[in-house]
Amino acid sequence: MKAEIHPEYGPVIFHDLASGEKFLTRSTVTTAEKTEQWEDGNTYPVIDVEISAASHPFYTGKQRILDSAGRVERFNARFKGFGGKK
Repeated sequence: MKAEIHPEYGPVIFHDLASGEKFLTRSTVTTAEKTEQWEDGNTYPVIDVEISAASHPFYTGKQRILDSAGRVERFNARFKGFGGKK
């Protein structure tokens, strides 16, 4: 590996805006705009994210059920008579 080309890893607080949950991890992403004091008493940069494992439906198991019943019937009713064999 080449020296001095890799970004520095550092502790960062990720704040999930959808669920309000915060977690401390290491990342190459950093910001000086927003900082917060963590439970250990140290101050870390905060990165706001729209969605994370704390709020994503795949990880939470709270998926929205789509109305799949009736879709074929609505399609057939809408295009009834088009493209039939002659």
